[in-house]
Amino acid sequence: MANRNIARPFENAASLKRSLRRHFKALGFTRSPNGRLIPPSNSKEAIRTLHSPQRAERLRAATSFLEGKLGRILPHFANGSEIDPAKIRLVLKRVRSRTAEADIFRLATLTWSVPVSVGFGRRMRYLVWDEGHNRLVGVLALGDPVFNLAVRDKAIGWTGTDRAARLVNIMDAYVLGAVPPYNLLLGGKAIACLIRSSEVQADFTATYRKSVGIISGEKKRPALVAVTTSSSMGRSSIYNRLRLGDQQYFESVGFTAGWGHFHIPDELFEGMRNFLRHRGHIYADQHTFGEGLNWRLRTIRVAFQELGFPEEVLHHGIRREVFICHLASNAFKVLAHGARPQFSGLLSVQEISELAVQRWIIPRYPRVKDAILQWTNSEIANLIAGGAAVSAMCSLEQNSKGTCQTRAS
Repeated sequence: MANRNIARPFENAASLKRSLRRHFKALGFTRSPNGRLIPPSNSKEAIRTLHSPQRAERLRAATSFLEGKLGRILPHFANGSEIDPAKIRLVLKRVRSRTAEADIFRLATLTWSVPVSVGFGRRMRYLVWDEGHNRLVGVLALGDPVFNLAVRDKAIGWTGTDRAARLVNIMDAYVLGAVPPYNLLLGGKAIACLIRSSEVQADFTATYRKSVGIISGEKKRPALVAVTTSSSMGRSSIYNRLRLGDQQYFESVGFTAGWGHFHIPDELFEGMRNFLRHRGHIYADQHTFGEGLNWRLRTIRVAFQELGFPEEVLHHGIRREVFICHLASNAFKVLAHGARPQFSGLLSVQEISELAVQRWIIPRYPRVKDAILQWTNSEIANLIAGGAAVSAMCSLEQNSKGTCQTRAS
């Protein structure tokens, strides 16, 4: 039997182009009369299909992790019969690498129908815990934002110089969501509100206030004044009109243009790198942090050019809605003009939890009680595998609010 660990031989241009064409055809891309590739629809099912090769790769990579730790981690997920909505108390548990919390975080993100990024640069990861029942509610992770995001930059009023100087004051919520059965209780909304908490702002200050930028080499003394995020399924039902009391927690700043590379799986990407490496192209291995956050996208574009393959295939057509949360009351003034940030009015996690339980969780429970009582944590394995539990949860959510969203962001 061939050793799968041996490096694959060089694939010539014709072979790589055939592999690319098969891949895009399987995803639902079609060809226009003039020969251009047309992306599939932007329905939720089409979005999941575009993500499916990448998700399958992540699950294959996690096989040994799941075999070794699934049984030990499952008891941290709630059975629906355990939940008393009035006793839910949300707390944040900071996740450190190579800890039990990191294992729980990883397992939770494997339940997402859209693969979760590992993030890059600065990272702050949390488990959102229900202290009242000692069970996992969901996860939250903040990381460095992308450098180029037109709708964000326009909303702030940034020049290129302003952005380079003050982007350090923004983080991006690249993971955010509730796991069953808390997702049926609008747990995703509660978790989103926790971003604008005094604890998150204090954690950032303690972790990064004295840090030196890896790329710039400068000590900028950043303050976390805003957090961005984007919806994975087009328009978001989580962040729109997200309010507790008089406080609005997120505002929409527009939609992305629908370009990117998430639908290019690692196997094909490695084939492109191998192709470029054979040609002696620098992008084949130029991926040290500090050489640019869009290295993968640039590498794919160069490979397409060398192959004579249409770059339009990077236009996947999924326009994500972009939101921003103001932790500082004068966040845009800080980002645009360098004003001194004002953090008065930030609530604690406990205060936000109490408001969210009264605003969403308790009123919601009677509407989804039957569905919650049917849920057992043993179904997490099916949810990870993308099997029956996904369909079941979608059916339950459709019955209760007319939509199916197993991921909050």
